[in-house]
Amino acid sequence: MLKGIILAGGLGTRLYPLTKVTSKHLLPVGNEPMIYHSVKQLTTAGITDILIVTNPEYVGDFVNTLGGGRDFGCEFTYRVQEEAKGIAHALALAEGFAAGSRIVVLLGDNIFETSIRQAVNDFQAQQRGARVLLKQVSDPERYGVATLNGNRIVTIEEKPEHPKSDYAVVGVYFYDASVFDVIRTVEPSVRGEYEITAVNNVYIQRNELEYSFIHGKWVDAGTFDSLTEAHQILLDSADHQKL
Repeated sequence: MLKGIILAGGLGTRLYPLTKVTSKHLLPVGNEPMIYHSVKQLTTAGITDILIVTNPEYVGDFVNTLGGGRDFGCEFTYRVQEEAKGIAHALALAEGFAAGSRIVVLLGDNIFETSIRQAVNDFQAQQRGARVLLKQVSDPERYGVATLNGNRIVTIEEKPEHPKSDYAVVGVYFYDASVFDVIRTVEPSVRGEYEITAVNNVYIQRNELEYSFIHGKWVDAGTFDSLTEAHQILLDSADHQKL
């Protein structure tokens, strides 16, 4: 059975002073707090055992907002990331929660127009390894960028100055139980962070990284412009569902 992990830490400095009030991931997007979107992406894909990883100053706000999970048909566990040292560092905190299960990891500020259910199904059909989701973007230098050769990912570069492609790796990752051993081998980047790109590149070296394309709109809601875009994506999606 797959378990879900939502990474909702970070300082949200690009959204200050909104993040002086609360966590970026609790800001309203569409008609709900941003974190609801990630929770619903997991639960509608059949994943109901979910870990939330966040900062110490916000964990109480998340518990107050989400509770134990009854309202969502799931069960929440909470972990605190004491220091913001990157996505892989936050994910390492989930090892006890995962307890040998395969996992789906969402960055809590990524908003999708469409469901990740098909990608979840594709990952479940894999024998081993990991899977990432790709999206063509106009500004790949902001993201981890995948270089493809046929149906394989050759490498992923983190925020390259001169991207080799326009395929961004979006904030959903699928891993087998060996990911925590991989994280232990990763060294901090020049930014002083444990990068998830380094983890994904280990899976590439093993020839164990698959990918799916994400369809529909997607945004990383970490700036005022992208937060506005995320808001519109979810409002449009809600209006479409009413038709």
